[in-house]
Parts: sequence; structure tokens; C-alpha cells
Amino acid sequence: MKVLFDCRTPYMFWHGGMQIQIEQTKAALEKIGVDVEYFRWWDETQTGEILHFFGRTPTAVVRAAQGKGMKVVQAELLTGQGSRPLWKHRLHWAAIRVLGLAIPESVVGHFDWDSYRLADACVALTRWEAQLMVDVFGAPRERVHVVPNGVEECFLQSSPCVRGTWLVCTATITERKRVLELARSAVRAEVPVWVIGKPYNDSDPYARQFARFAREHSAYIRFEGAVSDRVRLAEIYREARGFVLLSAVESLSISALEAAACECPLLLSDLPWARTVFGDSASYCPLGSVRVTARRLRQFYDQAHTVPRPPRPADWLQVARQLTTVYESICASR
Repeated sequence: MKVLFDCRTPYMFWHGGMQIQIEQTKAALEKIGVDVEYFRWWDETQTGEILHFFGRTPTAVVRAAQGKGMKVVQAELLTGQGSRPLWKHRLHWAAIRVLGLAIPESVVGHFDWDSYRLADACVALTRWEAQLMVDVFGAPRERVHVVPNGVEECFLQSSPCVRGTWLVCTATITERKRVLELARSAVRAEVPVWVIGKPYNDSDPYARQFARFAREHSAYIRFEGAVSDRVRLAEIYREARGFVLLSAVESLSISALEAAACECPLLLSDLPWARTVFGDSASYCPLGSVRVTARRLRQFYDQAHTVPRPPRPADWLQVARQLTTVYESICASR
């Protein structure tokens, strides 16, 4: 079995969870004997049995791949859609149906909605996103599979230690992660927070504003950039009083899974993905004002030692085995 990985999100512009997901999935699949290559758009001699596309596959690409006898796996992160309220999902569903009837196919085709219906398999990170693929985008239920992100062994095998005084937030320094709002809330609540991460680019106004705020309030906000040493990052999670991620939109956060693997208490934005994955084993904060967030942050900080520990996440080899089952099932079908 030969699988081709494709993605239209350049790493050099947008680092983060998708890059980790793709790289770790590829490495794990290769460990269990699956032949995986990155799709080479310039190489007309490249061959493969399965095209695994990370993102929404262009409908034309789905048809072209299937025309060559390949199976297509679509794995789109429904980050924005998955964070919307129910009424917006209903509106989105209606818009897809109405536009499909009222607008020429040549125009509607640019949205690539048909890729959900045409793909041989759709892979979702959570049960919530799987449901959206079926209900909103019309993916056949029998073709939708839930395969979560995994966690590296250094997090799963990390040793318990005495927890310190800092909460930790691991996130890209960007507006949708709301790290500036978290920092302001932490200062108001007098709660120490260590933010670990880097911006997409150093000239980003939001990132520069956050860095300036962190410097001005260093008694409560610790910011030294990203931590590339994964073993050290596991130690930080083990030493932290708790983990905080208050994103406005999110899919299945790899950072939250890493913290969970280190038995770190979790405070997450009250979004469907988080409730679906962690249930009662995490604490939640509504998306609100600095005053509201500060109150919830203070409560979490004071009660972190009583918060139930999150369940142990899967490792990447388990993820690879689940994907292999999907690959084998679609290759066996006609």
C-alpha cells in the first residue's frame, strides 16, 4: 500500500498543529510498514494507491485521482465551523443547499463542497467534526471516520513531579488563540501564566502587542518564545499548576493532548470540540470579557489540585493503525 500525503498549507508561513499532525502521522505509518510519500505535484511519474489530503480536497483533484484509479481520503480540520453556535451550522447547511440550486455549478464548484460527497473516506479528529461533515456538508455517514491526533512518547512516558505555581499556555501567538486576552485576564486575576509559542511572523501587530504587554507585566506573564525541545516541554507540563488554552476557534488541540498526557489539569474554552473530547475531566471558560475570564481563571488556579485528570490520549502509532484500517477498507471496496 502506497499513500501520498498532500496539503496546501505551507509550513514556512503557518507552523503549528497541522504540521505536527502530518509529520508525526507519516513517521508512525512508516514504522508500521506503510509506504508514505509527500505528493510531488511536479512529478508525473509518481504513483500511489491512496491520496490522503489534509484539508478540503479540490473537487477536480478528487475526480482526477479517482480517474487514475486512486482512492481519496479527505482530512479537513473544521476549526472555524466546529467552533460556531448551532444556529450558524443550520444557516450554513441552508446556504449550501440554496446556492447549489440557485448558482451555476461553475461558481459553486469553487467551494469544493462536493469533495465530501465524492471522497472515498473523510477523516475527522472528533465525533463533533464527524457529525458536521455529515449534517452540514453531506458526507455519506458510512464514509466518515473519527481518528484523533496522537501524542509523542516523551509526553506519555514523562515522570510525575511536584507541580509549581505557573499555569502554562502553549499556543501560536495569534489573535484566534487569544493569548493577549489571557494575559490581561491573568494580570487582573493575579495569576501567573507562562505562555510558550511564537507568532507566524514577528511583524504581526497582535503578536507585538502581546509581547509588549508581557514585558510590562513580567510578574505575572512569562514569555520567552517557543520551546523546541519536546522532552523539556513535557517537563514543563509536569511542573505546571495547570494548562490553559482559551482559543476563539479550535479543532483538536495537540497542545491540550500533550498536557493531558502529562496529567496536567486543563482549562479550555467552552467549545464543542473540548466538551466532546474531555467531558468532565477538564474545566471550561466561556468566551467573554477580561473580567469574566479573570474570575474563571482565578477559580481554576485555586482549585487546580482538585480538577480530575484528563484521560490518556492515543500515541501516534495507535493513530497510524486506525488510519491503516481506513486505508484497507477503502482499498477493499469497489
